[in-house]
Parts: sequence; structure tokens; C-alpha cells
Amino acid sequence: MVGSKVVVRVPATTANLGPGFDCLGMALALYNTVTVYTTTGGLSVRIEGEGAEDLRWGQENRVLRAMRLAFQEAGERLPGVAIELQNQIPLGRGLGSSAAATVGGLVAGNALCGGPLPTDRLLALATQLEGHPDNVAPALLGGLVIAVQDEQGLIYERLDVPPDLTAALFVPDFPMPTAEARRVLPAQVSRADAVFNMGRVALLVAAMARRRYDVLDVATRDRLHQPYREAIFPAMPALFAAARQAGALGVFLSGAGSTVIALCAGNAPAVAEAMARAAQELGLAGKALVAPLADEGAQAEVVQPPRRRARPAASDHW
Repeated sequence: MVGSKVVVRVPATTANLGPGFDCLGMALALYNTVTVYTTTGGLSVRIEGEGAEDLRWGQENRVLRAMRLAFQEAGERLPGVAIELQNQIPLGRGLGSSAAATVGGLVAGNALCGGPLPTDRLLALATQLEGHPDNVAPALLGGLVIAVQDEQGLIYERLDVPPDLTAALFVPDFPMPTAEARRVLPAQVSRADAVFNMGRVALLVAAMARRRYDVLDVATRDRLHQPYREAIFPAMPALFAAARQAGALGVFLSGAGSTVIALCAGNAPAVAEAMARAAQELGLAGKALVAPLADEGAQAEVVQPPRRRARPAASDHW
């Protein structure tokens, strides 16, 4: 295995999409790239791009932890590795940077072992590491993913994303850590608010599947988390209003924030710019981006394939 190299590209993800709290996620064409070289020993991690000054470089690096778990599950010993991370996904902005690292490490490790772990097992491991599937599922599978957990384990369904929809993003300069964004949520909600979200998440999935863009504005509304998160992100309503006035089909907080995403058909640059202008008027620093929706999840390329272990003889002890 020494001398092997694998390159994994993992998309950003947006969770919730408004009403789909903790159960909906979608992949975006904004990528982190994980490159792993196997060596005779030792460990090195080099990070470039988003989060290079903030991420952990040593044994606690998320990519390395996930890769180690993949090797363990495959029954292999992790060799020396040199890891290079090229990050386009902003940290702490609700775009799945943590999920991308976890999925990237698992997929890289699995590829270096010859691919023994099936997709469902990789998804289960990613969910185990992250604690929830709403970002790791679309990071691994691409598209729009509905994922739920019960006593039987993880159950998911994946849908292709509409090819003519694009995401307009406004990414504030400040992060919204998930723990902080969850602290502001109430322990209980009213039946009316629960019913409000139930109807809209069902409508949203149907609208994306059937290309009913005329109902996306209604389908992306929420009462379970976004109104409460205004307490720590007071500019959110103004950004939503600017996106809608510029012609967005639907707009929502991406994950726990702080990114705001608007779904658009052909006018994403104008919508992104409208959100940026609204933010500037409020004194909110950040950047506007446009990203296509991504049907492909994590992709691995083994540049120098590892040698497969020969099948053991009956007398061998394994």
C-alpha cells in the first residue's frame, strides 16, 4: 500500500432547506479536496484554503479520524500518511464543512483499502462520527436526501436535484456554531407550528421531485428553528426579504447558519448580489456566491492503485 495516492472531492451541503429540520440535506457544487499519500511511516497534514488557520492538523484532524475508522472497519492497519486538504467550503457557516471532512476521510480510507465498505456502511459510519445524517448523507450520495433514524437504524431516500436550479448564497463573515444555534431553540413547540412544518416539508420534497417551482416560496417556510435563530442572527429576515424581492424561488437559513441560501432559476447572480447589498446596508460583512446544485456526492480517484492482498490459503490464520 505504500506509495498509493487517492484524491477525494466532497461537495458542500445545506441542511434543513427551511422546514426539513434535521432530516433534509442537499449537495452543492462547492468542494473540498482530500489528497492522501501513503508513506513508510509518520503523519503529516497540510491544509490550504478555508479554515487553514483554524483546523486541527494532528491526530484530532477530522479527516484523519475518519480515515482511521475506515481502515479499522476494513480490517487493515493505517499506514503512514501525508494528507493534503484543499478547502473551498467555509467553516462554521452551515455548509457542511465538518461533514465534508468526515466523508472525505472515510471515502479516502475505503479507497486505499480497495473499496471493501459499501455505501450504506460508509453512511452509517459518517453518521456515527457526526451524530446526525442530514449533512453527511448528501455529502456522500449527492442530490437531495431525506434521512431518518429509528431503532432499525438509518433510513434514507435520495432524489436527483433539478438541473435548472442554482443556489445563490450570502456567507456572513461570522460563524454560527451549531451548539449555539441549537441552544436558542425551545424544548417544545406548538401543534400549529409542527403541522405548519409537516405540510411544508412534504410539499418541498414533492416540489423538488416534480419541478413545481411555483410553490417553493411556500414550501421553504419554517416555524421550528429559523424564527428562534433570529435572536443570534437579526439580519436574517432582511436577507430573506432581499432575496425574495430579487426573484428567488425560495430562501432559507443553511443548516444552523450563518449562510443564507436562495433557490433560483437563471437569476442567481442577481439574487446573491441583492442579499449582499442588503447585508451592506445593515453593516454585515460577508460574501455573495453562486453554486449549482450537485447530483454527485463524494468521488474518489485512486491515482496509484494499492495492491490487493492475495486470498489467504486455508491453513493461514486471519
